[in-house]
Amino acid sequence: MNGTSLAVMAWRNLWRHRRRTLLTLSSIAFGVMLAVLFTGMGDSNWSAMIQLAARLGGGHVTLQHPEQLETPTLSRTVSHADRLQAEALRDPDVVRVVTRITGNLMIATASQNYGAGFIAFDPDAEDESTLSLIEALSEGEMFPSTRDGGIILGKRLAENLDAGLGRKVVYTLTDKNGEIVQEAARVSGIVSTGAPSVDAGLCLLPIDSLRQVLGYQPDEALQVGVFLSDHRKADAVARRLGDLIGREVSALPWHQLQPELAGFITMKVVGAQFMEAIIMVLVAAGIFNTLFVSVMERVREFGIMMAIGFSPARLFGLVMWESLWLGLVGLVLAAAVTAGPYYYMATAGIDMSAQMGGTSSEVAGVAVSPIMYVDIFPENLVMIASAALLATLLSGLYPAWKAGRVVPVESIRLV
Repeated sequence: MNGTSLAVMAWRNLWRHRRRTLLTLSSIAFGVMLAVLFTGMGDSNWSAMIQLAARLGGGHVTLQHPEQLETPTLSRTVSHADRLQAEALRDPDVVRVVTRITGNLMIATASQNYGAGFIAFDPDAEDESTLSLIEALSEGEMFPSTRDGGIILGKRLAENLDAGLGRKVVYTLTDKNGEIVQEAARVSGIVSTGAPSVDAGLCLLPIDSLRQVLGYQPDEALQVGVFLSDHRKADAVARRLGDLIGREVSALPWHQLQPELAGFITMKVVGAQFMEAIIMVLVAAGIFNTLFVSVMERVREFGIMMAIGFSPARLFGLVMWESLWLGLVGLVLAAAVTAGPYYYMATAGIDMSAQMGGTSSEVAGVAVSPIMYVDIFPENLVMIASAALLATLLSGLYPAWKAGRVVPVESIRLV
C-alpha cells in the first residue's frame, strides 16, 4: 500500500467518529485564532510605539558622538552632519535622514521658570513622518525657517509658564564650550500629544537659530536621525553604518537609546509568547487524547491489519497521516474562523479607553494608543501555523508508535 492509499484511509478513519474529530479541529482552530490575534495585536501596537518613539527621538538608528550616550552634553557634537546624512541614505533600508540638536534647558517667563527638554530641527526637512510633534500642533504655526525667532511649547508647559501665543520667554542652557547662554523667543505654537511628560516637559526650536546660540558650525549637530522602512532592521543597519562611518561617530539602534521602552516591549512580548505556548500545549493535549483513544479503540482492527500483511511501519504511518490531516484541516478551519475577527480588529480596532480610565497612558514618554489594532508580521503568522502543525504531529507520535506495537494474535482475541 503506497502513501496515497494510506492518506485516503487516514482521512476516512478521522470521520468514523465525526463528533470527536470536529471537537479536536475546533480546539486547533480556536487555539490558532487566539495565538494569531494576540500576536497580531502585539505586533501592531508595539510597532506603533516604536515608530512613535523614533519620531519623538532620534529615529530608528541614531548617529552621535561615542560618549554622548553615557554622558550627554551639548559639547559632544558630530561635525559634517551633511556628509553623514548622504552616507546613511545610501543604505537600502534607510528611507529618511534628519539632523537635530536635543538636550535640556531652563525656560522662564516674568513669573515662572521650568526645566524642559528641547528638540531643534529643520522645519523644511522634516514632517509628520519624522517628527510626530508636528502633527500634534494644536495652536499657532510651525517655524517658517530654520532661523526663526520662535519657540513651540508643550501644552502643559505653556500653561505652567502662563505663556500663550505671542508671549516672550527666555531659555537658558550651556553652549558648546560649557558657557551659560540665554536667548529670548516668542511662543509661536503649542503642541498637545496626549503624553503628560511630553506636554509638560518639551519644546521645539529652529535648528539654525539654536546653532548660533550654542556656537555650532553650520553643519554641526548633536545627532543624525535615521529612519528605516522596518524598525526590526535597526540592529543590522546600525552595524552597517557603524562600519561605514568609523569610530568617531556611533551608530545606535533605537532600543539602546530608549532602554525603558525596549524593556517594556520585551516583557510584553515574552509574556504573550508564554501564553501562546500554554495554548499550544493545551491544544496538543487535546489532539493527543483524540488520537490515543482512537488507537486504543482500534487495537483489534490493527491486529487484523497486521495479520493480513500490514507492517508496523505502515500502521505508524497511518496514524501519523491521521495526525497530519487533523493539523492541516485544523489550520484551514482556523483561517476561516480568524478572518472575521482579524479584519474587524485590523480596521476598526478595539477601544480600550474605558479600561484605561479615560486618561492618557504612556511608557517612557511614549503615548499608548487606547485603540488596539492587529497587524501580524508574516513571519510570525508562519511560525504560529508551523508550531500548530508541529504540535499536532508530535501529539501523534506516541499513539502511532503504540499502533505499530500491536501483537496480532493477542489483539484479535479481544472482543
